[in-house]
Amino acid sequence: MYVLFEEGGKFQAGRVLSEAESSLQVELDSGKRVKVKGANALLKFDKPQPAELLREAGEIAQSIELDIAWEFAPEEEFGFADLARDYFSDKATLAQQAAALLRLFEAPHYFRRAGKGRFRKAPAEIVKQALVAIEKKQQQQAQIAAWASELAAGSCPPAIREQLFKILFKPDKNAPEYKAVVEASRGTHKAPLDLLHDAGAIDSPYQFHFRRFMLEFFPRGAGFAPLAAPAIAEELPLAPAAAFSIDDSATTEIDDALSVQGLGSGEVTVGVHIAAPGLAIAPGTPLDQIARQRLSTVYMPGYKITMLPDDVVQTYTLQEGRDCPAVSLYVTFDEASLLPKSSETRLERVPIAANLRHDQLDAHVTEDWLADPASPGTAPEAAARFRPELSFLFRLARQLKSLREVVRGKPETFNRPDYNFRLAGHDGAEPVGDETVEITTRRRGAPLDLIVAEAMILANSSWGQWLADLGVPAIYRSQASLAPGVKVRMGTKSLPHAGIGVKSYAWSTSPLRRYTDLVNQWQIIAAARHGRTAALAAPFKPKDAELFSIISGFDAAYGAYNGHQATMERFWTLKYLEQHGLDEITGVVFKDGLVRADDLPLVVPVLGANDLPRGARVRVKLGEIDPIALDVRGTVVERLDTAAGTAEALPAEEEDGEQEPVAGPIAIAVDVGEAEAVPGDNPAS
Repeated sequence: MYVLFEEGGKFQAGRVLSEAESSLQVELDSGKRVKVKGANALLKFDKPQPAELLREAGEIAQSIELDIAWEFAPEEEFGFADLARDYFSDKATLAQQAAALLRLFEAPHYFRRAGKGRFRKAPAEIVKQALVAIEKKQQQQAQIAAWASELAAGSCPPAIREQLFKILFKPDKNAPEYKAVVEASRGTHKAPLDLLHDAGAIDSPYQFHFRRFMLEFFPRGAGFAPLAAPAIAEELPLAPAAAFSIDDSATTEIDDALSVQGLGSGEVTVGVHIAAPGLAIAPGTPLDQIARQRLSTVYMPGYKITMLPDDVVQTYTLQEGRDCPAVSLYVTFDEASLLPKSSETRLERVPIAANLRHDQLDAHVTEDWLADPASPGTAPEAAARFRPELSFLFRLARQLKSLREVVRGKPETFNRPDYNFRLAGHDGAEPVGDETVEITTRRRGAPLDLIVAEAMILANSSWGQWLADLGVPAIYRSQASLAPGVKVRMGTKSLPHAGIGVKSYAWSTSPLRRYTDLVNQWQIIAAARHGRTAALAAPFKPKDAELFSIISGFDAAYGAYNGHQATMERFWTLKYLEQHGLDEITGVVFKDGLVRADDLPLVVPVLGANDLPRGARVRVKLGEIDPIALDVRGTVVERLDTAAGTAEALPAEEEDGEQEPVAGPIAIAVDVGEAEAVPGDNPAS
């Protein structure tokens, strides 16, 4: 005897080996033996063979018209054999009964399953809605197939072009556009990016990367509504000394400048002067809302998206030849010992005597030139006029750095240079993507770089501690220790920053470029005006929920902006390789089969690097460059160390918790390997 039974939503048949009160032992055609609950045994028969019955029943089931079967079905609950007798004849065959079972089971929109081979017809309104949905799904499937055919033929349907970035990076995997890309990728055996590029959906690699970022963070574009820069209402005193700034030539948002007074007197006062948009832009005003929405300037080679409108930036930037409103920190040092003696903060107008530029002066303003003011030199007049001031600031910077290193517990090392990107002949407008790119290096820790860095650390740590002493909340950056994995955190409590080596650190020196700095500047201005009662007058009060909201938004935006900068720098680095015909690089193995190039900001996955120790120097043959995927791979062709085991140990990466992002090949969210949904699974399988 044989039995037809249902198990896990599928129908099977086999020979009955034994039967108990509530179960049966059944042997399938495959030879496998299974235990079947008595309630799941739906038909018992002596012939035909189980496989023959299922085959014949499957064929007959497809001939059953569901709308007619629904009309024949009684209103009350019924069994599949009852419907077979109503639909076929009162002497329905075993195969017809089994066919009715299969057909009823696969049509839940017509018949609701009641279990044990019994069903109840669905209400007419439900059937109508289900049929509409089925028709819609069939049309959608046809549309998916049509779009997939277009993509395979090298043409991109407009609907897919419009949703390109959503499909690739934040897809709705049930959307027909996504499914069409997956289906076409499978059918053509092409990677999704290659498929879309060949179909014309990606016409420019540069625009692909740029528009992807813009659609996510600036969907309405990067322009500004017309807003005038408000004037500073209060009358500010004039600072006692002229100041100078030190920036790159491309910098237009000049936030900071320095001044030196009292050289040769035994006491020297150093001024750190910060542009003061906070004196004019108030919290809650339209300009504040813009700055809070953007949270930071976005940088990338040849282009930037500013936090504030350019005319507003130019109103408050520390432009040479002007008396500029500033929040100034004055710290007085003993000229011989360089020990600090006093400090104060002033709101004032600062005469800006010069805007010095790193890239024009680094080659001339050397350690030797600064160490001996009497030695001859060829520095441009702009730097030469400030030689005594720069010499003192460099001496002070080295002292401040050495004191921080004592707190850190180890020297601060700069293992890699900073890379500067310049697009030749470019005027600052949005790049096209085919400009000639120049990549140069600037040594981290060079004299001018060190002067500015230490002055900003001095200001950020001094103001952070001052606000904490006054009980005025601010946005701080802290790091508990230099132990591996301990990251920099942002919060409203003044805590030590182990990576920098200071007791307190609040970003305050870039209010034209970072929203956290503008927020802290408002708090500093309140402290400068009100002193001990500043906590009552400051815009943000202790435990203010707004500060936590700002921190959360800034953290997310700043990380994303840095990631985009790294992406665009990788694009232009790959473009540099193409433009210079470079197919080999030298570099150092540093982890996980990756090699860091010696002379370019480039990390490459390299075949053969996994077998080499960290620190091994190698020559790498580069493969084909993919500017859309931002991918290039290499193969080790020569080890440059004299012998295995003699690789120089790499210096440990600085555990400052803020290592720059390393851009690599982009990751997309299209998974052509996912299991396909199978519409209308055949229950008799």
